[in-house]
Amino acid sequence: MRLSDLMRDPDAAEDLEDLYENAPCGYLSLGTDARIVKANRTLATWTGFTPDELVGKRFHDLLNVAGRIFYETHFAPLLRMQGFFHEVALDLQTADGGRLPVLANAVERRDPDGALIFTRVTIFQAVVRRRHERELEERLHAERTLGELREQFIAVLGHDLRNPLAAISSGLRILAQEEQTAKSKKVIGLMQGSALRMFGLIDNVLDFARGRLGGGITLRLSHEALGPVLEHVVEELQTAYPERAVEKAIVITQQVLCDQARIAQLASNLLGNAFTHGAAELPVKIAATTEDGMFKLCVSNAGPPIPPEAMKQLFQPFQRGDRSSEGLGLGLHIASEIAKAHDGSLTVRSDANETCFTFEMPLTAMAERQDGRDGFVRSSATSGAPSSGTPQGTSGA
Repeated sequence: MRLSDLMRDPDAAEDLEDLYENAPCGYLSLGTDARIVKANRTLATWTGFTPDELVGKRFHDLLNVAGRIFYETHFAPLLRMQGFFHEVALDLQTADGGRLPVLANAVERRDPDGALIFTRVTIFQAVVRRRHERELEERLHAERTLGELREQFIAVLGHDLRNPLAAISSGLRILAQEEQTAKSKKVIGLMQGSALRMFGLIDNVLDFARGRLGGGITLRLSHEALGPVLEHVVEELQTAYPERAVEKAIVITQQVLCDQARIAQLASNLLGNAFTHGAAELPVKIAATTEDGMFKLCVSNAGPPIPPEAMKQLFQPFQRGDRSSEGLGLGLHIASEIAKAHDGSLTVRSDANETCFTFEMPLTAMAERQDGRDGFVRSSATSGAPSSGTPQGTSGA
């Protein structure tokens, strides 16, 4: 049966009229002057007006002040341009001065010549939805605020720990210069190694906090020789791990424009990770070269391979996998961020024979960003998210 036949049936016509008047949503029609020419009983009930009281009002008369401004500047022009809008969030003002959150859909009806005849508007209550959205926004804001406070606390704590630790380290150096027994020399060496690891942990925490708070990894670029810096890193780590052997092959024949202190930090984190997770009876290997326009640094160790599930999160912060419970799980994350700040990459290969971390950086990468002055500082904000194509996982630092 066609709709025209239904309309001629009095009972069917009454059903259609009841469907319009008592639909589970509000209906209204606007004339060419944007005044309401028809509204159903549902909308009238929601707003506290009678249908007759609604007729003759402009649609924006039902909105609060903010809603009127938003409607006139955004949605009315959108309706004129494309002839419709969907799921527009508005607040209707009820007869008693209350506020009714709604979602509105609208479509224009035009004649064959394009002249506007009327506009149909459908209104859906959105009280529960808007309340849920507000609660979600408040919860997210509270969590964000708590996260920022936590990271600020970590940054302040890390900064304040450096002063007493520096005093302890200086005292140990003074004691080491005096005549000591074999036992006291061993104890002082162990304490110096522990202080060195503490400095590394604090540096990683501070860098992580700066990155999350928007400061990022800061680079101070120079052409100073990188080879001696890496040699010094190896010596420091051997002091901290006197029982471990290191095989080094540092052959840097070209200038490397970089932040030497940051590259040293990257190397220290990788070496510390290798000492922690590598086979204790076999040496850790470090190699650094400049060839084919690239600076390449490799740190490898024998021992069990990194589990596949850990590889997926290897450079994520606070990830240590199941190989060790030592450290904060920031060392590899910070190393990865330093690599990215130098426009380089940090990758890993791990099998039954060895685990090898490789940092590669084009020799021209920093030159393209530098302004011709040594000491140029560039900040690279860290997000904590891994770059695409880079494996993710555990850190022993």
